[in-house]
Amino acid sequence: MCGRFFIGQPPEVYRALYGYPEQPNFPGRFNVAPTQPVPVVVREQGERHFRLMRWGLWPGWLKDPSDFPTLFNARIETAAEKPAFRGALRHRRCVFLADGFYEWRRDGEGRTATKTPFAVRRADGAPMALAGLWEPWMGADGSEVDTAAIVTCSANGTLSAIHERMPAILAPEAIGVWLDAAVDAPEAARLCRPCPDDWLRLDPVSERVNSVRNDDAALPEPLTAAPPAGRPAPAQVQAVQGELF
Repeated sequence: MCGRFFIGQPPEVYRALYGYPEQPNFPGRFNVAPTQPVPVVVREQGERHFRLMRWGLWPGWLKDPSDFPTLFNARIETAAEKPAFRGALRHRRCVFLADGFYEWRRDGEGRTATKTPFAVRRADGAPMALAGLWEPWMGADGSEVDTAAIVTCSANGTLSAIHERMPAILAPEAIGVWLDAAVDAPEAARLCRPCPDDWLRLDPVSERVNSVRNDDAALPEPLTAAPPAGRPAPAQVQAVQGELF
């Protein structure tokens, strides 16, 4: 699962990498959480474009989102079968702008269990192209919202030390293929596989990241030492991921 990520490099870095014509001047965000607006890249009429979308996909057929689960992740293994995701996998794929994401390692069991947060980023410092799916949603009052979810796959060897799942991180040469709606869903899905182990760097970070109220450039910075074993961590704040769609 991927329930928190960060975007810290200057906007020009992403624009140069993805090649969209817009010149957004967005601030760094270091603790992005589900339901918040997120920057993504889409391909429309043969050109790439920058868009802001709600992180948490609402299918077009949804009538009332008030009691709908927060679909911030889409498992690639089942996306082609799930009503919420199969249309987007065929026709509406996107890339989340990110530098990395956070994941928590669980140690122990029961009430004595602790969770240690890690920042996961590319070892080379490049932006991390996270595969996504998006859907436009229209309310009964005519309001329109573009919504999106991050695609996940099995963890690679590096990340499996802390979690069994990871976001699908696209290789630079796969970005164009993923965004091209002319590429069919099965071929696109094959791009969403665990990335090579040496792409990633894992760093323990401050427990301040557990709270979405904290959002500053220090959050993804590595700790000088890992937290002591057995030290309780504050409760992790998460949205509830729906697994039935």
